[in-house]
Amino acid sequence: MINRQKDTCPKGDFFMPKTIRSKILFTTAIVTAALTTLTVSVCFSLFQAFLRQNQLQSAEYSLQVFSGNVSSAMENILSFHQWCCSNMDIARYLEAFQDQDRMPSISSADSGLRITALNAYDRLKEEYHNTYAQEYLTRVIISPGRGRCYLQISDTAAAGTAGDIDRLCQEEFFTDALESDQYQWAGLMEDPLVPAGSSLILPVIRPIQSPYGSKMVGWSYLSVSQNIFLDFLRTFPLESDSWLYIHLGSHSYRLRDNRLQEIRSPEYRILSNIKGHAFNEKTMANRIETGDRQRRTMITCPLGQEGWSVSLILSEKAYQAQSHTYLALLAGIALTVCLIGAALYILLNRIINRPVQKILDKITAISQGDFSREPSIEWQDELGRIGCGINRMSENVVTLMEKKVEDEKQKKDLEYQILQSQINPHFLYNTLNSIKWMATIQNATGIAEMTTALARLMKNVSKGTSAHITLEEELALVKDYFLIQKYRYGGNITLECQVKEPALYQCLIHRFTLQPIIENAMFHGIEPKGCAGKVLIQAEILSPEASERLLQISVTDNGVGMSEETIEKVLKGDLSSKADFFRHVGISNVHQRIQYDFGEEYGIRIKSSPGEYTTMTITLPCRFFHEDPQKTDLQKT
Repeated sequence: MINRQKDTCPKGDFFMPKTIRSKILFTTAIVTAALTTLTVSVCFSLFQAFLRQNQLQSAEYSLQVFSGNVSSAMENILSFHQWCCSNMDIARYLEAFQDQDRMPSISSADSGLRITALNAYDRLKEEYHNTYAQEYLTRVIISPGRGRCYLQISDTAAAGTAGDIDRLCQEEFFTDALESDQYQWAGLMEDPLVPAGSSLILPVIRPIQSPYGSKMVGWSYLSVSQNIFLDFLRTFPLESDSWLYIHLGSHSYRLRDNRLQEIRSPEYRILSNIKGHAFNEKTMANRIETGDRQRRTMITCPLGQEGWSVSLILSEKAYQAQSHTYLALLAGIALTVCLIGAALYILLNRIINRPVQKILDKITAISQGDFSREPSIEWQDELGRIGCGINRMSENVVTLMEKKVEDEKQKKDLEYQILQSQINPHFLYNTLNSIKWMATIQNATGIAEMTTALARLMKNVSKGTSAHITLEEELALVKDYFLIQKYRYGGNITLECQVKEPALYQCLIHRFTLQPIIENAMFHGIEPKGCAGKVLIQAEILSPEASERLLQISVTDNGVGMSEETIEKVLKGDLSSKADFFRHVGISNVHQRIQYDFGEEYGIRIKSSPGEYTTMTITLPCRFFHEDPQKTDLQKT
């Protein structure tokens, strides 16, 4: 009769499908989604890094182009200025007009000075027109120290008067520039020689030294138009939310509505330097915080002159626009992957669902007692092989049930035979006891002792089932065995046991550990020697203070001894015992059992001197009877 048990199959987790096909599809979807998310995230992160790098390097290139144009124009202007300070015609003019308040008339005695002035002016005008950047020079003035008679070239209608020149000389920046060893940049300002409201200019002032000494004979003044910056900025790709600054010495200007406005206080704060993002080592990139708490990126390039630089705060709108475009692209890719995953989910569901459902139906039928073969679940794929296995399993179940009935019948017959076989050992023990009492009545004490020892020995051999016994029990077995052999040898051999501590009697050792060693000592050691022999058994504990205590048992005989070759063969089991009763239990067997249970550092060691003695030392962990988890089996034994 088939027992129908209640379904105890484990239920699925709350968040996990309960069927294998659903788990496969669910796992596939999760892995696909995870890979898609990871890929999109990595790609987006890399894109952001590349976009920021590309934006920064593009801005750096534009700033370098602007810097190169401004630097080239300014170098031409400064070259013209240096020519003015070193030309001999101009120097002679300045030397000649040091004490002149006005230009001499043609009829005056100093009329030759007019020729000197005209030659200097013509030479100045010629060099001015040959200057590449003359369009940015709004005014050129060459004046003696007193500043009354001066040469001037101007592109404005207002030429300036002597009073204007006097006011120019009284400006603080004018005095600082003349006294400095190098160019001093006073920044952009309104031209002091023209009415208010004019465009901004950059004054350039340097002293002119006498060609015959270090005496200052005059000074040169250039006014550079702000267009030297604005003209090149008209084609600069500046976004609406980008900020561009020009730094001239200690003055900073921001470009607003195509005009340069001076910034009195900083509009941003530098947070950190961005290293490794710029091509040119002179270019600096920084993360800044603006006044409205926005964090932006700023790149700064030098403008060629000492203390000149241009800074650009990069546009966030352009960066965000490109980021949104790429996000839309990634979203499209993710949506496509999700659609493909959904299509795959539907396809796998159709491919797996029908076969799995049929297999489940067949398993349900088997659980209800229907073991008939179902050919429809045997397809040409992996699930088909599972179906074939289920059909074979259902057929085997029927066979196994029939076999189980037959095995139950055979089991009863075997139990009867076992009960019957138990009569033989009891009959043998009773017979030996009868012989013992008859020998005792007839005063044959040797026969009685030998019969008693043989009965105990056979009982120990036949009834023992535990692999480990106490040292006390093993010594008792050895003494019974030795007593039988003692009568065989006529009392010419003796056995002595030395156990250092009484507690050692409860140490556990393998069953039949000492008997093969005693047998080897008598048959292979003492008997060939042909004289009285002695066997000594010693037991002690090694390392009593250590955490791992060791039990060491030594068996020493005064027989013929062994050679090294014989010792090696004994431990390997190449020599077999001549005794018939314990032939299957040899020294190598004991050695291997100890190493199998406790490790290769334990076992038997043999030390021998041919013709004198042989000592076999057994080393194994010291474990007592009450500590062994199998003591219940020992108690039964």
